[in-house]
Amino acid sequence: MNANPTARGFPGGLVATLIRHQRTTFLVASGMSTAGSFAGLTAKGWILLHGSGNALLLALHFAALAMPTLLVSGPAGVATDRLGAERVLVLAQWGLFGAGMLGAVAIPLTSGRPQMALLLLSTLLVGIASAFELTARNKYCALLVSEPAQLAPYLASFSVVFNVGKLVGPPLGGWLVALTGPGAALAIDAGTYLLPITTVIWLLRPRQGVEVRSRAGQAASMRRAWRDAGPVLRHVIRFCALACLTSFFHPAMAPLMAREVLGPSPQALGVFTSVLAAGSICGGVLLQRHSTWLSERPVLLMGTCTLLTGVAQLAMAAAGLRGMVWVGLAGTFAIGAGTAALLAGVNMVTQIGAPLAIRGRMAGLGQIAFLGGGGVSGLVAALISLRWGLASSFALLGGLAVLLAGQELLRRGGLRLELRSA
Repeated sequence: MNANPTARGFPGGLVATLIRHQRTTFLVASGMSTAGSFAGLTAKGWILLHGSGNALLLALHFAALAMPTLLVSGPAGVATDRLGAERVLVLAQWGLFGAGMLGAVAIPLTSGRPQMALLLLSTLLVGIASAFELTARNKYCALLVSEPAQLAPYLASFSVVFNVGKLVGPPLGGWLVALTGPGAALAIDAGTYLLPITTVIWLLRPRQGVEVRSRAGQAASMRRAWRDAGPVLRHVIRFCALACLTSFFHPAMAPLMAREVLGPSPQALGVFTSVLAAGSICGGVLLQRHSTWLSERPVLLMGTCTLLTGVAQLAMAAAGLRGMVWVGLAGTFAIGAGTAALLAGVNMVTQIGAPLAIRGRMAGLGQIAFLGGGGVSGLVAALISLRWGLASSFALLGGLAVLLAGQELLRRGGLRLELRSA
């Protein structure tokens, strides 16, 4: 811990209080920023659709957010391990603030196609900065805990916070647009990025002395991190990519899934995403409560999550064919729980099981597995749905998920991971 309690200008007693609660402080600040992010994305989506009436712009909007994370997660991990987690975290948050303000000023200063282009550019920059923020935040968390055993539940807590933000952010964005107008709504969203910046710079006392940075050259490469991760973590990343290939298509297919489960009404998508988010929150809470035990058993964790989502997809295939709405909603809840626990669990395992010097790059590899597998999964599900219907996508991909999970649990279910010190 920092030996000088007043180094950042606070009285010693206040600093001692902040140190005792610094993990909660950082978690709350990150959660408010996450809710603001989803509110801003919802507001931008509404502006793009209202201003153009072109559904293709909505697809480009989602791609602008997701694709940069896939492309720059590797460089973001390298930068985190070379420059230090706190430095990259703060710079990334400033990048998020600047990207958010670009969208806010585009509303009063431009109109028509220039406005649409600036909004898409704003989202693209948010996607780039988010990749750096996530990789740096993962490694930074290890500097905030005082004991290694605290790291797993702390990392798992961010999954709960993220999914709560995903639940409350979209209606908040719609409410802000209606109450304050689109420009003010985007400015408020951008302002939420200042909360983590203020928290990290002024309120936290990370254990900077325990951070290990990689040396320049080959030692800082993604290839070196992959080699140094060891066989267990390499298997975790590979299996995660395969699991996402069979089970992580709902971000791209949510409108179609909502129509299949609940019908074509505008309210159907809202109900569907709420049920999905509720499942994600429950999955995150369950993971958080059993994080240490599960992190030592990565195959059991990943296999069970993949099996749950596979069975849920098969149930949704049956529900779609027979018109059983309650089965479809139960399957939606289970998919939310299974995918949230899978993604958060893999992130947790790769952090606590890797040497400190490569944890930024391991976070990047995890993001590549999530989005690479999920991106291909969405395309495959879309192609199957166009040819044979969504129920066939559920049945085929769900069956593959069950087979993949069953084989993994039977062959490697007893695998144990040696946890690293923080």
